[in-house]
Amino acid sequence: MGARTGSQFLDGLRRTRREIWVDGEKIADVTAHPKLRGGAESLAALYDRQHEYASECLYKDPDSGELTNVSHMTPRSKDDLWRRHAGLVRLSEASMGIMGRTPDYMNMKFAAFASAPKVWAGADGRNERGARNIVAFQRHLARADVSLTHTIIQPTIDKRTDGKVAGNKVMVRKVSETADGIIVRGAKVLATLAPYADEQTVYPGQPLPADAKEHALAFAIPLDTPGLKFICRDSVAAPGADPFDKPLSSRFDEQDAFCIFDDVLVPWDRVFIDGDIAIYNSLRDTGYHINMVTQSSIRALTKLEFAYGLASRMAELIGDQSPATTEMLGELAAYVRLTANAIELSLEQARERSDGVWFPNGAALDPMRSILPMWMPRVAEIITLIGSHNLLTTPSRAELADPTLRPLIDEMLHGADGATADERAQVFRLAWDFVGSALGGRGFLYERFYLTSAARNKQMLHTRFFDRTRSQALLKDMLSRGRRAD
Repeated sequence: MGARTGSQFLDGLRRTRREIWVDGEKIADVTAHPKLRGGAESLAALYDRQHEYASECLYKDPDSGELTNVSHMTPRSKDDLWRRHAGLVRLSEASMGIMGRTPDYMNMKFAAFASAPKVWAGADGRNERGARNIVAFQRHLARADVSLTHTIIQPTIDKRTDGKVAGNKVMVRKVSETADGIIVRGAKVLATLAPYADEQTVYPGQPLPADAKEHALAFAIPLDTPGLKFICRDSVAAPGADPFDKPLSSRFDEQDAFCIFDDVLVPWDRVFIDGDIAIYNSLRDTGYHINMVTQSSIRALTKLEFAYGLASRMAELIGDQSPATTEMLGELAAYVRLTANAIELSLEQARERSDGVWFPNGAALDPMRSILPMWMPRVAEIITLIGSHNLLTTPSRAELADPTLRPLIDEMLHGADGATADERAQVFRLAWDFVGSALGGRGFLYERFYLTSAARNKQMLHTRFFDRTRSQALLKDMLSRGRRAD
């Protein structure tokens, strides 16, 4: 089929009977329920957007000849990387970077996974079936334009003992197998986009110890698989709200869910890893982490650019040219430029893997995993400081339309330099929805932890990923100068 349209995406959701719970209610049709309809419609618009910007968002699959979303691409040149980049930018603009787990996020991961079947097979080919399965699944993902969610993190029960994986009866584990496949039981977090997904996948999130074979699993299953259940967090959507009043929360609640596997059968052709610790712990060799941070950094850049534009217009609407505000706007501009620099550098320094697959330079992007979770809360703080009480003096569309109130609002709540009351209200309502609403609160938490915490990413950068060769050489050189002086 290739790239789907929005109506095809919604039709697929309606046909799939999944077990989705939101605010204590089991949802029969996620495309029609007031708390989920806005997100479904926004994702449908994203699927339509790939056709609207087809020259950037779609490419012709070399095997099928079908027009396919660029996030499924296996780049074979630096030009392919730039081509994919342009499409990812267009896709991120659909929600101004607010929806962090649009389908292109998972598409990018699985494109990298499937590009390295030898990693999945193992050095001796012992998991050849799993390798074939991951390649076949990725082709299905691309050709059916599947919307995919995932859960890869262990639920928190008791931090004093959660680190002991072997014998853990909460974390997803294999409990038996049949002629048809493996039976899995347990829970995982956090299935963002679950109500709007066609399929669910589990794959390595963190390394496992040698005694945790029952947990060393990777697989994918349709959302209507018996025993698969999703308990969503409280909805932060704004059912029935006028988009003028709730411009973001009426559209962009992508949802997050606790995922339960209640003795779920995973067919053999959907099992990618079955108890192989060494392969489970080696998947970074596929390059998926580079694709993951590439997509998330592009998405974050769009959100930063949007926030900078919003904050700048807020300041203009209230005539705020104070040094403090100008400095904060400059700070936002610095975040935008530094993020753009990292992405551009990663592309310019792109590298070809030995098998001809190209990746951006991951070293240029690795710091973004720890820096962006610190910058994004600061962005919200800056918008709050610039907005101040003005974030709370925002007439609704109904109040602006009231013939009694309107003359008073025009007189007393217009903006600086001739800006209308309508624009002032619209901009500041948008700002409140961005930082102060329930959606804004969810966004704050998401940005802090969606690629694990900033603290953990700093630790990993220092202990595992940063090339300290030059730093150590400089220190050695300086120390040697001191010894010569003696």
